[in-house]
Amino acid sequence: MIVLRHCQSEFNRLFTATRKDPGIPDPPLSDMGQEQARKLVAEIGGEEIRHIIVSPYKRAIQTAMPIAKALDIVPVVSPLIRERAAFSCDVGSPRAVLAQEWPALDFSGLDEAWWSPVIETPESVEERAELFRSEIAVSHDWERTLVVSHWAFLLAFTRTSLENGSWLRIDPTRPPERP
Repeated sequence: MIVLRHCQSEFNRLFTATRKDPGIPDPPLSDMGQEQARKLVAEIGGEEIRHIIVSPYKRAIQTAMPIAKALDIVPVVSPLIRERAAFSCDVGSPRAVLAQEWPALDFSGLDEAWWSPVIETPESVEERAELFRSEIAVSHDWERTLVVSHWAFLLAFTRTSLENGSWLRIDPTRPPERP
């Protein structure tokens, strides 16, 4: 499977420059992030992807959609692979807002407010990562699956810190080694 950290968001752009939370709930991709997403079509497009699983945050969906369009795949939205709730960007958009913006995607598995209302512990993100691992490992076609998620979730899932727009091929049937 391929795991991909979403491309640069407006939050990432501002936070990197100031090291302060800019107070942007569910930020979209920055101009640079949109360019990164377009480039990923060529980079990942030849990887025989048949399934895309995406976090419900706008930045993850915006990262996944150019790839999905190029491969004629409708992504599956999963709140299980959302970011760890810790900053303003981790407040999501309501299900109805997402459904209006992306009518071709199925958001019916989400609560209206699907994100965590409190700061999550690293242990709770580890638990979500292990639950996702157990679910995806029994999938019949995980080898051809792209997962578009976030830094903290992917760190818990892979033990690798990925930059915006970076991806990694992994075997979810083998837990990553602890550092």
